[in-house]
Amino acid sequence: MSAGPAEAATLTLRRRLTARQQARRSRMLAAATALASRGGYEAVVMKEVAARARVSLGTLYRYFASKDHLLAEALVTWGGELGRRLRESPPQGTTPAERVASVFRRMARGVEREPQLGIALTTALLSRDPSAFANREGLTGMLRDWTLQALGDAEVEDREGVIEVLQHVCFSCMIMLVNGQRTPREVGEALARCTRLLLGSSR
Repeated sequence: MSAGPAEAATLTLRRRLTARQQARRSRMLAAATALASRGGYEAVVMKEVAARARVSLGTLYRYFASKDHLLAEALVTWGGELGRRLRESPPQGTTPAERVASVFRRMARGVEREPQLGIALTTALLSRDPSAFANREGLTGMLRDWTLQALGDAEVEDREGVIEVLQHVCFSCMIMLVNGQRTPREVGEALARCTRLLLGSSR
């Protein structure tokens, strides 16, 4: 792929949306999510997404450069919703390790409820599509937000280092999920185990 097309593909909608535009964008994300939930990654066809969202195919591509871009945005939206729920119902546990582990288990339960959706969204994020790859920063920020909420004001040695390691382990587990090497529940347990190893003595 030449530099020109790759650069064009990384364009992401950044301008402030009107209420009508935001509603349109939400319909497109909801349509893609519904298709992925029902039939996995292959079931998400841009033409079908546009029809379900009641927009033209050209409009869909103005918001999302590709199918992988659309699904990667849907993953970040899903993660943001989990972050909102965590603020409303903070993770439980007497230690930082217990609280962070509970966050990752909640994430894994969400994927376990809709495994095809979880695998489809992760597949898109892990693709080589530049427009989807750009959303990894959003996912990294999302994971950071979850972890910080769970840590609270606990005294943690090298807090930033702990967060970075957890992010790397989470990405690794997501790859194994897509490859069929781990179930959603096994992903949650692996992340919980990593959390205990990193934060076992933190209070």
